Amino acid sequence: MKISRLLTGISFLVIIILAFGFQPLFSENGEIRLTVFYPSTGTVQNLMALREKGFIDLPQLKVTGVYHLKEVTNYEQAKKFVESNGIDWFTFKPLSADLNEKNIYQANDLTPELAEIIKNSDGIIFFGGPDIPPALFGQKTNLLTQIDDPFRHYLELSAIFHLLGGYQDKNFRPFLDDRPLLPVLGICLGAQSLNVATGGTLIQDIWSEIYGQNFVEDIIALGPDRWHNNPFIKLRPEMRLTGYNFHWIKLLPDKFFVKTLGFSSNDKPRILSSHHQAIGKLGKGFEVVASSPDGKVIEAIHHTKFPKVLGVQFHPEHYRLWDKSLQVRMNPDDKPFSYWEILTGNPPSLEFHQSIWAWFSEAMKENSQRPKN
Repeated sequence: MKISRLLTGISFLVIIILAFGFQPLFSENGEIRLTVFYPSTGTVQNLMALREKGFIDLPQLKVTGVYHLKEVTNYEQAKKFVESNGIDWFTFKPLSADLNEKNIYQANDLTPELAEIIKNSDGIIFFGGPDIPPALFGQKTNLLTQIDDPFRHYLELSAIFHLLGGYQDKNFRPFLDDRPLLPVLGICLGAQSLNVATGGTLIQDIWSEIYGQNFVEDIIALGPDRWHNNPFIKLRPEMRLTGYNFHWIKLLPDKFFVKTLGFSSNDKPRILSSHHQAIGKLGKGFEVVASSPDGKVIEAIHHTKFPKVLGVQFHPEHYRLWDKSLQVRMNPDDKPFSYWEILTGNPPSLEFHQSIWAWFSEAMKENSQRPKN
């Protein structure tokens, strides 16, 4: 009787497989597969440090670095770094799709390759970088905007549009409709790209457009909680001061960091910041979840339809955050200090950074165990 029932069960399973096709529950060999855009040497170093410090605790992690062949970054240096350090968990995938500012927010030559990349990803990260050409969000170019690498932006903005859709084409069906829990993290430029690719805009220069300041000395007088990079580097370049700034951020009540990660809206985590532009009008599906202390600069956005999509305007990935021996100065009168001292000396700053990576890692792990479409 038991054998008969077992055979019946197996027959039913065979029928289901034949009817619908076999969908593996887990990634091949138990691997957890992360796709990163902009696979520079710095990106590899950041991921190495996050793994070594246990912030990304995924032994089976495999990372693919995606880039366009027309980007200006010399990725051969990153490849040599990976090879010379015996990093067997990182590979590179160059793309050559025909992309331009007119075809990135629609199906294009990138679409088939991107579909395959997403199918084989358990998580995606877009890292920091240079200014987005304002034409890509419908604005003229401010004199303070510096355009360095158009093809990087064409690739990353088109990839994000394919993932999330946007106001540019309301009939476009985004890839995440089929995989709504795929984690996507945008860091600094990455957060701005999430916003622009979904139809949002940018403030092209924070100090002049938000604060109405055009002179470095007047910007310094605003105080460090209103600095989003270190203005002293413009006055004293010979001192090799850090270009980054630390300031605390305001966590909005009942939003992602409070509701999902469990922090209080009264917490004031300090973050590492280096940008002169900021998110303006929000892209499709995004809401603000953190701001600067004065509420004038958006520091993080979260997607309302796809709950694992997060953009942060700061740098929780930088390998120097965890380097206790690093000594830097911001102000010519400062005593040398380490980023680690700032994080550990201002609770819950370290816990805040750890929680972002724990959330993202867990989301990747969960995603690796879901059927792939």
